[in-house]
Amino acid sequence: LMHTFFNPDKEGWLCKQGGRYKSWKRRWFILNDNCFYYFEFTTDKEPRGIIPLENIKVREITDRNKEHCFELYSAGNEVIKACKTDSEGKVVEGKHTVYRMSASTEEEKDEWIKCIQRSISHNPFYDMLAVRKRKVQANV
Repeated sequence: LMHTFFNPDKEGWLCKQGGRYKSWKRRWFILNDNCFYYFEFTTDKEPRGIIPLENIKVREITDRNKEHCFELYSAGNEVIKACKTDSEGKVVEGKHTVYRMSASTEEEKDEWIKCIQRSISHNPFYDMLAVRKRKVQANV
C-alpha cells in the first residue's frame, strides 16, 4: 500500500503526545484529503499512523509542559477511528479520544489549525450534518 502525496494541504514537523504513555514524539505530519498521516521520518514510505478527520474537531489548547499546542478530538467524545503501526509493524487501532500536538511556533500552530478546519469542513459528511442541524434549528 503506497501512499503518495503529490499535493498535500499541509505538511511539517509536529510533536505528538502518546496515547498510553504521555511522552512527546516528533513526527512528520501530512494533511491530505481529509486524512492526517504521520511518519517517523520524512523519508518513510509508510505512515506510522493515519487519523481520518471524520467527526473530528480541532481546538487550541494550553499545555503546562509544551508550547503551541492544539488537539484533535472527536465530536461525540468517542475514541477516534485511527490506526497506527506498532513496534512490530502490525497495524493496530488507535486508542486516542484526543490527539494533542505541539507546533514549533505560534504561527505554525495557527496555520495547522486553519488547514485542519478547512479540511474538516470540506468533508461532505460534515456538510450533510451541518445542513441537517440547520434544518432542525429552522423548525424550532
